[in-house]
Amino acid sequence: MMHDAPAAPPAGSTPALQTPIDLENAAEKKILDAGMRPVDHYVARLSRWRYAFRQALIPVVRYETPYLARLQARFRTPTLDSYFAFTANLGTHTFFMVMLPVLFWCGYTRLGRAMVHLLALGVIISGIIKDLLCLPRPLSPPLQRITMSGSAALEYGFPSTHSTNAISVVVYALYELRTTNELSWGVSTGLQALCWTYGTSIVFGRLYCGMHGFLDVVVGSALGALIAVVQILAGDAFDTWIHDGPILNILLLLTVILAVVRTHPEPADDCPCFDDSVCFAGVLIGVSLAFRHYANGPYSLPHPYPGTTPYSFASLGWPTTLARVALGVLLIFAWRATAKSLLLRTLPPLFRVIELGGADLPRRFFLKASQYDSVPKLRHDDNVLPSAAEVAQLVGDVRRRRGRAVSVGPQSVADAYEALAYRQEQRRKSLSAEPESPRGPTEGLGENEEERERAERREIFRGVEKPRVRYDVEVVTKLIVYAGIGWLAVEVSPVVFELSGLGLGSLHL
Repeated sequence: MMHDAPAAPPAGSTPALQTPIDLENAAEKKILDAGMRPVDHYVARLSRWRYAFRQALIPVVRYETPYLARLQARFRTPTLDSYFAFTANLGTHTFFMVMLPVLFWCGYTRLGRAMVHLLALGVIISGIIKDLLCLPRPLSPPLQRITMSGSAALEYGFPSTHSTNAISVVVYALYELRTTNELSWGVSTGLQALCWTYGTSIVFGRLYCGMHGFLDVVVGSALGALIAVVQILAGDAFDTWIHDGPILNILLLLTVILAVVRTHPEPADDCPCFDDSVCFAGVLIGVSLAFRHYANGPYSLPHPYPGTTPYSFASLGWPTTLARVALGVLLIFAWRATAKSLLLRTLPPLFRVIELGGADLPRRFFLKASQYDSVPKLRHDDNVLPSAAEVAQLVGDVRRRRGRAVSVGPQSVADAYEALAYRQEQRRKSLSAEPESPRGPTEGLGENEEERERAERREIFRGVEKPRVRYDVEVVTKLIVYAGIGWLAVEVSPVVFELSGLGLGSLHL
């Protein structure tokens, strides 16, 4: 989804150039007009050790660029463009958020909980690393980016969250398939082949589509495999710790999750990774609370796993199964629309009081409640679960684009800074025979050359679509909304199924 361009704060808000976003834009304009090196952008915004890590890895990102361009040029066809652009959606947060509730509603509670753990850890950990190191995606041009998602290009590149999600799911699924005796050899083999195809398509597709480099997908895949191993070794024990342990256990889990959200590193650029992490932190909270409550209630089954939703396809058939899914999805969208609207209206006054007490949680790219009167209607505000209207728009985009959209050139502020830095690096290499001046990058240049560089920078940044203005209340809103979605998926919807006649009706004792 594409983010809206920054909008002016509503009437009555703090005047221009007094908000964090406006100050960032003013500072950026000053940098460009002064002709400073793009690298100074990260020196000023990252701690010394973060900057050192970034500087150690950025040569690898740049070194990969020509090889990625050759790979893309070697294999590209219109058919593969459409295939990899479309299959990339199967590794997104949106796809998994749509599929996870269905697992719970169809009685696959253990698998559903495992997927929540895998995806939440993958999104949160990869998001932390992205915002910590602020490494750009491979340069475009020479690469062309093939994607159906506008928001993906606004994120940093290292590591690849697509690869993390896909490989964690594949490793866990392969382990389960090879250790179960419930499936025939043919079915098990077919599903394993499907897992390998899925993982390969997602990971190689990131390279083919110009969205990631080799380092991104290798580290992302390794992270996903590690998360899967942790789930295999400790997932069931963790569920038992939540289900059978004292209430202190769930309180400790909530404290850890909220602490992770609070300490998420500040990125140098406006990156949506934090928003994605907050959403999945909310899902993890809601699913864990609901699991503990639902598994100890009268509407769930203790077998084959605690908290299993009563379901039998043989008894219910396709019509009832589809009706359950439709009703569950309707409940989720209704909750999301209602809760989000209510929270965005009621939270700002509370946040202003908290801010006066000095207990607010400021973030660089979020307006504080004292800097606006109210939150306007937000469009394209969510990278994880779009609204019902946005789903229809996405379907229309798929038909119009035939599964792909190709872009060339910087798409984010991080892209723009990298494009400038790469061009300067190429110029330095071409002049390597001359000793480098100890003065600044524009000192000693002719007036025409200096003006040319400034014009080049303005041109690069002019084509960058910046994320919209974001508000501090959105963080808590996302936590509550997505915690509610988790609770709806695990407990509320299954109970509604039973009470509405869409369940098995065998537990009303």
